[in-house]
Amino acid sequence: MARIAALVADPSRSRMLAYLLGGEYASAGELAKAAAVGAATASGHLAKLLDAGLLACEQRGRHRYYRLADAEVAHALQALAVVAERGTHAATWADPARARLRHARCCYGHLAGALGVALLGGLLARQWLQRQSDGYALTDAGVQGLRAMGMAQAPWQTGAARGVAYGCLDWSERRDHLAGRLARELLQHFLTQGWLRRRPGERALELTPAGYQALPGWFAPDAQL
Repeated sequence: MARIAALVADPSRSRMLAYLLGGEYASAGELAKAAAVGAATASGHLAKLLDAGLLACEQRGRHRYYRLADAEVAHALQALAVVAERGTHAATWADPARARLRHARCCYGHLAGALGVALLGGLLARQWLQRQSDGYALTDAGVQGLRAMGMAQAPWQTGAARGVAYGCLDWSERRDHLAGRLARELLQHFLTQGWLRRRPGERALELTPAGYQALPGWFAPDAQL
């Protein structure tokens, strides 16, 4: 624990890890820019994070791209962020510069922020999901609903819970948003349909005009779109 804590405690490495929380790959140059360090310094930091198992690397031609090693690393980083902001959470997230990030963002491939929390609430309200000891299970209505919205290609099963859907404590909202395979499939579907779009160079996501028409029924009734 002390070894991992020491790695994350370095401000430059911490900024690199936070940049990767969205779940996408990034080049060494992008991570150097995010951490405000030079290329050589960034290379040293990345080597340490790889050696500790916090990052994974993929070679594509002459370039190397980095991502968080897995969802466990992402969850650990989010939990640390929640603890770190215990005394300053309200002031930190009231900053207008963070408004877009708080509203909707990508968290390791699933929808997070206020819309992510509202999505989980909406699926429960529609009785598409039901709570189980190891996460959330799909109901008959949930399976039928996913197929009706064009997600029939996925092998959804009524009652399947393990790995399909579970709660992930949201960094900004301090409540669970939806995580797991279902959450990743839903976010990808929303992006493919053009209901959400990524903001270039940011983790923040935004609703499109088509999304304002298509998505309200998916979210909890009190969601602020």
